[in-house]
Amino acid sequence: MFVSVFLWIFWLGFLLYLAYKLYRSLRIVSAQECIIVERLGKYSRTLHAGFHILIPFIDYDAYYHTLKEQAIDVPPQTCITKDNVKVEMDGILYLRVLDPQKASYGIEDYRFAVTQLVQTTMRAIIGTMDLDTTFETREVINSKILEVLDQAGEPWGVRVNRYEIVNIAPPKSIIEAMEREKKAQITKKAQISLSEGDRDSRINRSLGIKEEAINKSEGEKQKRINEAEGQAAEIEFIATATAKGIELLASSIKTKGGKEAVKLRIAQRFIKEVEKLGQDRTELVLPLNLSNFKSVMKSVLGSEDKKA
Repeated sequence: MFVSVFLWIFWLGFLLYLAYKLYRSLRIVSAQECIIVERLGKYSRTLHAGFHILIPFIDYDAYYHTLKEQAIDVPPQTCITKDNVKVEMDGILYLRVLDPQKASYGIEDYRFAVTQLVQTTMRAIIGTMDLDTTFETREVINSKILEVLDQAGEPWGVRVNRYEIVNIAPPKSIIEAMEREKKAQITKKAQISLSEGDRDSRINRSLGIKEEAINKSEGEKQKRINEAEGQAAEIEFIATATAKGIELLASSIKTKGGKEAVKLRIAQRFIKEVEKLGQDRTELVLPLNLSNFKSVMKSVLGSEDKKA
């Protein structure tokens, strides 16, 4: 009874194992993936996307690979620059498996190998550069690392498409010194800008004052010229009018009745001046006897006759 139960359990286990192996011989490979199949310990073939059947107990799926582009993080590492400054640098690289067979048998772990190669190459490149240069030439560093990885990756069946430096972290003391230097440069630039602005402002103000003074002097000069020309024209006009008046007066006196007209005009003028004596705040001293107006007029007209 015990033997029969044992045999039944044995055959049941064997059938289950056989069913498992038959199930494992069926493979469905997804897109952008592949399986390396070994037959009796040797490379047999590479299975790509689709349905595949393996021979149980003979074929064995040894390696699985993805054909997608992979992003691998490169851990931070300490590098020493040419001017003996320690900096920590990390990055990220992008690679793709081109030959699954080489990626399986060419190296134990291509991801680890590529990461280590990036770190050693980066240390070697940073050792030839100053600290300031490392910040300014990231693209140069990336391209140099990519050249080395491209040569080394061919036997491994992988191709590194690009590498990017993520962070460059110098020591805290170096960062503080760089910040102080940058602040000093900014302050210097600001002072230079302010001084140049003040200089330009002073120059503009002086030019404005100069032009204003020139304009004022030109205006004053033109004003005086105009006033002088106006006065000269006025004097000339008055002189001409006076000469014409004298000329007309002289010609009038020579005519018949001219002398009597002159005497009459003098008398009228004298009477008007005498009338002003009656106005307020008028003081006048005359050496004439105004009580006898007729004798006064006679003396005035007589004197005019003598002068004539």
